[in-house]
Amino acid sequence: MIASLLPDLPPALPSAMPPALSEAAFALVLVLLLVSPLALAGVALVNTGLGRSRSAAQSLLGNLAIVAVALIAFALVGATFAGTTGGAGHSFHLAGKAWNWLGAGPLFLGGLGSAPAQAQLGLLFQFLAVAFAALIPWGSGADRLRLIAGCAIAALLAALVFPLVAHWAWTGGWLAQLDVNFSLGSGFLDPAGAAAIHVLGGLSALVVVWVAGPRRGKFPQGGIATAMPGHNAVYILFGCLLALAGWLAFNVAGAVLWVRAPLAALPVTAVNTLLSASGAVAATFAVTRIRFGKPDASLCANGWLAGLVASSASAALVSPIQSLMIGLIAGVLTPLLVEVLELATSIDDPSGAIVVHGAGGLWGLIAAGALAPLPGQFLAQLVAIAALLGLALPLVYLLFWLLDRAVPFRVEPDGERIGMDLHELGGGAYPEFVIHRDDSYR
Repeated sequence: MIASLLPDLPPALPSAMPPALSEAAFALVLVLLLVSPLALAGVALVNTGLGRSRSAAQSLLGNLAIVAVALIAFALVGATFAGTTGGAGHSFHLAGKAWNWLGAGPLFLGGLGSAPAQAQLGLLFQFLAVAFAALIPWGSGADRLRLIAGCAIAALLAALVFPLVAHWAWTGGWLAQLDVNFSLGSGFLDPAGAAAIHVLGGLSALVVVWVAGPRRGKFPQGGIATAMPGHNAVYILFGCLLALAGWLAFNVAGAVLWVRAPLAALPVTAVNTLLSASGAVAATFAVTRIRFGKPDASLCANGWLAGLVASSASAALVSPIQSLMIGLIAGVLTPLLVEVLELATSIDDPSGAIVVHGAGGLWGLIAAGALAPLPGQFLAQLVAIAALLGLALPLVYLLFWLLDRAVPFRVEPDGERIGMDLHELGGGAYPEFVIHRDDSYR
């Protein structure tokens, strides 16, 4: 029944060496990847707008610095461990199966210019993906995470953690080989980074919040959570529009690179991306309107982004009506999960990244597996989710816990009181305006 709904979306190829890209496909993917940084710009603006006005310059500078550090760390170390499409890997044998767990790419990007076209494009995609993943936890640590700590976190993610997940999912690792080893669909499918970018970024954001703790005054002793709304709704909402353009490029490029979608199927991927985001923001608008009497701009922005995140897993694999339903469910879940995390677990996540990227990515992976017309695909997606939660999350927690001992995550109390801009940069983002102090510091 599901297969009959998707006559124009062929299943992905097995994880063996893929066929060479045509010249048209190569040119298209290259152009798309040059456009995709708009997604990073959009998320950077959203992160900044959701923080406090006295930390806006530090937040936006942090986004730039984190991207730079992540790219350098990935070039020097991470790209070797991530490997390239069709490249070698480090494997061990267990139960008669070969488990490819780590890439074996060239050191320091050696020989990149002579590598096959799809390998070069795949590496460029990974460069953009690692920068995106590193940005996500920065927003969750807003208003108390030191800039040097944010850069150190980005370096660890880019050098060690992201390459593992990227290799497992994209460049012939053991998750991609679940079809060969266990006949599970076409192996784990992550067309545009729902796992390698968003779930990993969301889990990293959760660990940052655990290690750094909540902002001062967010959870008064014996009281309910204090509202600390973002300072600039224009940044937040305009960032969502920028992100849409970048996401369209990421999703279509990923469909070509990682599931070998034919060019004729790419408009459907783009339409699915639009429908997932649209359904999500419509659902969040309705939920907040019913719950609060008026729609909440920040939560609607989070719903929009959650729909885009879910589309990263599903846009290349499902039909338009299914994409709309995936987005609607993501939009309903987003405001509810944000409230649960804040009120029930005292998680202070200014950007909502844990829900938007972590939960949104997990939901997209589940939906893609449930709706894909391939026997065993749902189980393959669940195995990957178990690996993310059971292997990647503990690894991130251990690394960040150790890093916090060497490079403390949280700023000194006085720095948080006067704002990260003055404390770390010596000047505010809005010097012509009077920045009023918060009641929580009286």
